[in-house]
Amino acid sequence: MVSHYVSTGKLLQLRSRILVEMPYARQTTRHNETVVVSYDKEMYDMIVKERWNILENRPIQDVSELFHQLRRVVNSDPSRVEAVSKLSKRHPRLIVFYSFNYELEALRTANFGIPVAEWNGHKHEEPPETDKWLYLVQYVAGSEGWNCVTTNAIAFYSLTYSYKNWHQAHGRIDRLNTEFSDLYYYCLRSRAKIDTAIYRCLQGKRSFQESRYDVKGL
Repeated sequence: MVSHYVSTGKLLQLRSRILVEMPYARQTTRHNETVVVSYDKEMYDMIVKERWNILENRPIQDVSELFHQLRRVVNSDPSRVEAVSKLSKRHPRLIVFYSFNYELEALRTANFGIPVAEWNGHKHEEPPETDKWLYLVQYVAGSEGWNCVTTNAIAFYSLTYSYKNWHQAHGRIDRLNTEFSDLYYYCLRSRAKIDTAIYRCLQGKRSFQESRYDVKGL
């Protein structure tokens, strides 16, 4: 019995180098909707101004740590779980893409009242064979390599830096053999400047790079 998988990211990178994309005429229509969520603006502004690590109670040491702290404040807001709960009522079978482990924990501990399965670096579970479910998928581990034609809805709990992962994630439900003609994509996004900057890059078909972003704009 397999307990977990090792170095799946490396295997996916190697596979992507040898795969040849075969364009095809799509029979589906994609509907994209932004779901505006909240964030702790006071905490966000304090981190920007004071350059303070709120988790370890010490000064932030570099730009990467600064971005990580800001994203944690933004992505940890309870309004995101509430948004997923509302969307799961609109779409009984819903795929949820997330970025970080603390997001997964928030989703795991929420009481959605329906079966929940996971696809990440530790678990490769199949979607439940029930009328209602949530499927929690980590971008890096699950943005490619599997398909799901039993639902037509994806919620992006947070944004990924990688345009490739963003693009591939959309394709998990957009398959030739899907029975759905309309596909629904919900992007949970706050009005925080870091969310706006990442989203702008993804919309421009570019990956977000911390090194190229002027932190004065945060």
